[in-house]
Amino acid sequence: MSREELVVAWGRGWARSRRVPAVITIPGGLLLDVGRPGHRIRYLLHTWDEPYLRELGHEITTPGAWIKLDGSARDLRAALPPHWRMFESNQLMTAPLTAATVRAPRPFKVTVEADHAGVLTATARHDRTGDLASSGRLAPGGGWGVIDQVETTPEYRRRGLGTVVIQALSDHAARRGIRTGVLAATDDGQALYRTLGWTIATELAAAFIPEP
Repeated sequence: MSREELVVAWGRGWARSRRVPAVITIPGGLLLDVGRPGHRIRYLLHTWDEPYLRELGHEITTPGAWIKLDGSARDLRAALPPHWRMFESNQLMTAPLTAATVRAPRPFKVTVEADHAGVLTATARHDRTGDLASSGRLAPGGGWGVIDQVETTPEYRRRGLGTVVIQALSDHAARRGIRTGVLAATDDGQALYRTLGWTIATELAAAFIPEP
């Protein structure tokens, strides 16, 4: 799969995970009608040049607009006018998804459920109190499994629960015929994903127009 196809697969899976109501194909990528405060629309670009990006940056003035692209933060900043602010870059990472028995450390229990759109949600809870300790989602996107929103409650971190959630999602996705995963990792998250066999495919730079 090319990087263009990978970016589109991630974007469509991200949109499905976040229940974005509309995803539109545009020159060079996708336009996502996210519709949330501070994140109204998102341009996700896999193919662009500086003139196109500069024109887009000047045309878009709506607060809450975002641009995310396959490329460097330096190039994105250089092309955009001052009303845009830079945001933390992510690394788009991929890995094979395999079916395997998943065991949560005591006293936690991990479960996976699927919604009507095929989005898997894995949760790790304290077996006695029922407290939510960690969770994550996996959404189908162009034949790929897009892992999203993997989070662990601060008091339960450093117990391997994030790893268990990712493994549970991978197991269930593989059993459904999804063989390869993709995710957008923060700088902090990269270390965990590397230990699980994920590799970097490309950088995703991001910028936005602040909304009061």
